[in-house]
Amino acid sequence: MPSSSTKPSILLVGSLRHAFKEWKSLNEYADLKVFCDESREVFYERCKTEFQNVKAILRTYNSKFFMGVFDEDVIQHLPSSVKYICHVGAGYETVNVDACSKRGIRVANCPVAVDDATADTAIFLMIGAFRRFNKGLFSLRDGHWSLNNQPSHDPEGKTLGILGMGGIGRTVAKRARAFDMNIIYYNRRPLSEKDAAGAKYVQFDQLLTESDVLYLSLPLNKHTYHIIGKDEFKKMKRGIVIVNTARGPVMDEEALVDALKEGIVYSAGLDVFEHEPQVHPGLIENPDVILLPHLGTNSLETQHKMEAFSIENMKSGVLHDKLISPVPEQREM
Repeated sequence: MPSSSTKPSILLVGSLRHAFKEWKSLNEYADLKVFCDESREVFYERCKTEFQNVKAILRTYNSKFFMGVFDEDVIQHLPSSVKYICHVGAGYETVNVDACSKRGIRVANCPVAVDDATADTAIFLMIGAFRRFNKGLFSLRDGHWSLNNQPSHDPEGKTLGILGMGGIGRTVAKRARAFDMNIIYYNRRPLSEKDAAGAKYVQFDQLLTESDVLYLSLPLNKHTYHIIGKDEFKKMKRGIVIVNTARGPVMDEEALVDALKEGIVYSAGLDVFEHEPQVHPGLIENPDVILLPHLGTNSLETQHKMEAFSIENMKSGVLHDKLISPVPEQREM
């Protein structure tokens, strides 16, 4: 074990809720430091003193609520000793990867840990949207029992189009096969036959025109912002169901509201929104839309897995100079 004088320093920015034991175990290899519930200006000052020898940063999602995102300004103020940033989450749009790359800082996320919980949420939203269960839920609470004349659809035999066939997309496909759905997908590149597991690769426009339900499962970046908008809705099969558990801004929310009004979109199931925590009034007021307040990974088991996985990422970086799951933009670094 390294002596205290030779131990690297690691910094937790934000707070952990579950993996306390795993965090404390890092004390064997590094000096542990924590920054929480203070402004970025205070953070900048401490970077000049207490944090000047920090080698790796473990960043939790809740840190954005007290010091904002890890934008270029934050990255520029980090000590030169920082080599790794491990983000506790699959989506990492709140870390400016380009700014990190310019400074030689490698970034990791935790994609695998969230696959099951997010896929479960997607299936819940998909079935609920197909069956329009939302109306029944609210009708019952309003004292009305029967909605037997309310039309709805079964998922069996329908075509599920997956936009973004990463770990979550593949897990959703696995669950959807239990409903005898036909699965197509569009990705940056086709998957291997093994990973595709029977899902058919199609071009983007074909995904839009053939899907009975379109599931959005892709990261938010400058290439995917509003990838689904007014023009894309015009190409879709009338009566399509939209499900989004990725990030709100990958879809133009205003265009979705219009598509619902026009009857292009039959129903939608959303766990994420373009301007969280604000939700478009046209979605709030629409009883055919199932809404969740970003609960996709909000289970005790998954939250623990995310934190523990990110801690292992940090440990691997500090001890072996290699991250377990570098973000795609930096895989060649």
